[in-house]
Amino acid sequence: MKKRLRTLLGPRMRALVRKEFRQILRDRRLAMSLIVPPTLQLLLFGFALNPTVANLHLGVVDDSKTPESRELIAQMTESKAFEARGTYLSLGDLSQQLANGKLDAGVVIPYDYARDLRRGWPVTVQILLNAMNSNTATIAQGYAEGVIASYNQNLSSQGIHAQFTQIAAPSVIWHGLVVLHPAYLYNPGLEPTWFIVSGILGVLLILNGSLISAAALVKEREIGTLEQLLMSPASTTQIIIAKLFPLFALLCMMGLMAVVVMQVVFGIPFRGNVLLVLGAAALCLLCGISIGTFIATFTKSARQAQLTLFFVNPPLTSLSGAFTPVEAMPKWLQPVAQFNPIQHFGQISRGAMIKGSGMATLWPNFLALLAFTLVLVLLSVWRFRKQLS
Repeated sequence: MKKRLRTLLGPRMRALVRKEFRQILRDRRLAMSLIVPPTLQLLLFGFALNPTVANLHLGVVDDSKTPESRELIAQMTESKAFEARGTYLSLGDLSQQLANGKLDAGVVIPYDYARDLRRGWPVTVQILLNAMNSNTATIAQGYAEGVIASYNQNLSSQGIHAQFTQIAAPSVIWHGLVVLHPAYLYNPGLEPTWFIVSGILGVLLILNGSLISAAALVKEREIGTLEQLLMSPASTTQIIIAKLFPLFALLCMMGLMAVVVMQVVFGIPFRGNVLLVLGAAALCLLCGISIGTFIATFTKSARQAQLTLFFVNPPLTSLSGAFTPVEAMPKWLQPVAQFNPIQHFGQISRGAMIKGSGMATLWPNFLALLAFTLVLVLLSVWRFRKQLS
């Protein structure tokens, strides 16, 4: 055992590791790909994939043309959820603009709007929503209902007891009143980027780990240095470790930089154990390096390796739960997502950083991630060893 450790940690092994570090850092494209793409991807995904819907294009048909109707329109546009894009003379013109995609929503205020308000009668205001994107339409409906509720409160404070009603709503009088006071746990500010960015970290680790490791191994085989290593007195185990360790160390630095960006730029808290997140990130990186190494043993050029990874990384990303919760997927697809290491890393990162969970809660995900890492590492080492022999 001591002899084996002395062989693995001896001067020959250190020389091989130094050679790999120099070779990777000498390639400027490969060195830049360790820093620039992950940072840009994290920033772009974090800002561009914001699920918050704002500045929806709103069209207005105001048949009332009174101060009360203008106040309602002003309140809808001042909420920053809607942006006024024009006033139309008829419902047909408004519907045409919705059909053309120039408007996301429309509000139709009836002729007797102000009169019914002053008399304390219920008023019906029609809201038209472009439901081509059902998620956006649902969010816009919630925004409109919130504006109407706020407007009702303002009317009550002014002594006007009218209220808005839905079309075809049943006329039922309730004697009691239920007041809802929601409490937002773990994310009281309802920051939408926390969920996405904490899940995207696993996607970046797998994506960049697989791409960089595949490119490094294929390029070395193209220039012929891999055959030179086989002629050296180094053993196969030493060559494999010397190949994987520098990539793992440099990618770990990339992961640390991504974690710093998450906290500094997006303000994601670290309520739990940071070492748990870093340990899971290291396992996720090993999964990505193993996938890239395994694919590199079957390909003959860097372009062929990238094309092959195109059929691996997108399915892993889609089933990762990084962008949408796994619970929102079809039921038959949810068990498939459990075989994705990114999904388990997302559970660990979100649980540890946002909720403050520890190993006592996250051990099933950590154990599953460890199992995936061992299987992928052993499979890639077996293929790499077979190729060397």
